[in-house]
Amino acid sequence: MKKLVSLLLTGTLALGLLAGCGSNGGGAAATPTPATGGDPAQAVTLKIGASPAPHEEILQVVKEILAGQGITLEIVEFTDYIQPNEAVESGDIDANYFQHITYMNDFNTEQGTHLASVAEIHYEPMGIYAGRVASLTDLPDGAEIGVPNDPTNGGRALLLLQEQGLITLPEDAGLKPTVLDIVDNPHNFKITEMEAAQLPRSLDSLDVAVVNGNYAIQAGLKMSDALAIESAEGTAGTAYVNVLTVKEGRENETAIQALAEAMKSQQVKDYITETYGGAVVAVF
Repeated sequence: MKKLVSLLLTGTLALGLLAGCGSNGGGAAATPTPATGGDPAQAVTLKIGASPAPHEEILQVVKEILAGQGITLEIVEFTDYIQPNEAVESGDIDANYFQHITYMNDFNTEQGTHLASVAEIHYEPMGIYAGRVASLTDLPDGAEIGVPNDPTNGGRALLLLQEQGLITLPEDAGLKPTVLDIVDNPHNFKITEMEAAQLPRSLDSLDVAVVNGNYAIQAGLKMSDALAIESAEGTAGTAYVNVLTVKEGRENETAIQALAEAMKSQQVKDYITETYGGAVVAVF
């Protein structure tokens, strides 16, 4: 009888040891298999930063397209031009869509970031909008003209003022002239630099202002209201194309490529054309 009990105890211990080895052996076996069968473009959430208009509005269309592919697009709104790039660099968000290619390249140079363009999406013509004065021909001597205070958009604004014959810049001014580069200002216009987002809200205190397309849209300004706009046929149409941006090294990720393709879809192109009346122009 004692021998039988001993044999039973030995068998029980052996089974217990085998069970213990099974639960710990090969840790990979404890890792759950994705329900998508391993396709990285499925069951993914992408977090993208955007300015409210037109970028966030366009992304709402993209969000519906990606949902059909198993990708959830989480849109985070930003109202400035600094934080969305810092968030991509730090990895807090996966991508952003708010800036043109020239601004992105300058930001990399000045801030030491590692941002990369994945796709060119649209162009927003910059316009001159009326404040206290209703037309450019009515601008008095000493009139105050508001322009963005960041180097890229500020230079762009000065180039538009030159196109309209209001100031003269050096022939080699490039894309980023500054107020100090003005070589002729016959009517002594006062060029006031301020944050781009503030310009539409400051029209009552300015004679005219040069406003970025996205901020004009947010403020309810129509392209038909502009006193003058950039020509899409010139340098502006290529130098200031708005891009989908990620951190370098992520450009070819499956989900990022799916996002880029959705943003360049016919559905998005039709939405842009039908919604913005020339204030936003698809470039794909």
